[in-house]
Amino acid sequence: MIDRISVNAGVHFGKPCVAGTRIPVQNVLELINEGVTFERIISEYYPNLTVEDIRACVEYAIALVASEDFDVPVSPS
Repeated sequence: MIDRISVNAGVHFGKPCVAGTRIPVQNVLELINEGVTFERIISEYYPNLTVEDIRACVEYAIALVASEDFDVPVSPS
């Protein structure tokens, strides 16, 4: 599903977008965060998207977080 996301320096300053569109992943994730359903995202905001595109945005965000290294300070006991 990640192949549904593209990064192109010439589109939205290189921010990840749904492939074949100029719709940034961030915009889709913000709508999900606000509680907008996938169906409503498609019908009211981005009629060119599919449910699979929206799932790909979520999967992309999960993969991005999973790939990060976190330095968590350990508190002395």
